[in-house]
Amino acid sequence: MRSTWRTLDPSLLRDVAAVAAGAAVSGASFGAISTGAGLAWWVPVLMSLLVFAGGSQFMAVGVVTAGGSPAAAVLAGLLLNVRHLPFGLAVGDVIGRGLLQRLVGSHLLIDESTAFALAQSDPRRAKAAYWACGATLFFAWNAAVVAGALVGRNIGDPNAFGLDAAFPAALLALLLPALKDRATRHAALLGAALALATTPFLPAGVPVLFALGGLLVTARQRVRA
Repeated sequence: MRSTWRTLDPSLLRDVAAVAAGAAVSGASFGAISTGAGLAWWVPVLMSLLVFAGGSQFMAVGVVTAGGSPAAAVLAGLLLNVRHLPFGLAVGDVIGRGLLQRLVGSHLLIDESTAFALAQSDPRRAKAAYWACGATLFFAWNAAVVAGALVGRNIGDPNAFGLDAAFPAALLALLLPALKDRATRHAALLGAALALATTPFLPAGVPVLFALGGLLVTARQRVRA
């Protein structure tokens, strides 16, 4: 294992640090908005430790603070994390073979750690990149969430600072890179149309689930093609 860590070079560590800094900003925003919206400080902190999936956390808290049920929030978060299934297949050999390694490594499986691992051509370097990125972002994200949650308790009305727009803005920022793909862009637009059309008639949180219809319709069209 020690020889594996030796494969990390300054350029790779610099890239990991830059990504971790961005994750810290998002984590602080998540903690502040969650407590500013009325959640107890320990809710975003515990969620970050146990879930460690920024997009799903933003989605779940956004649904709850908008008046949706906890069941709808959990389901929306799980559906958003379905993409981690192929990620796990892609980096299974990178994580390691021991039970503890696989448990901890699976918890650190996020978009960034997967991308860093798959970008390496050497297996030992891929393993080092995966663990370095996953562990660094885990500590950066959770420390920032704690700090943001403590600050958010003193904000008062989050809407006065425009923080009510931060949840959709953060989700849009996570989505933007994927919209370069034409099929993904069409699915997102169709899903957004379905959510907007059903919002006046359904409880908060449920229209988000209806937005998945855009993905199903687009996938069916691709199969026919």
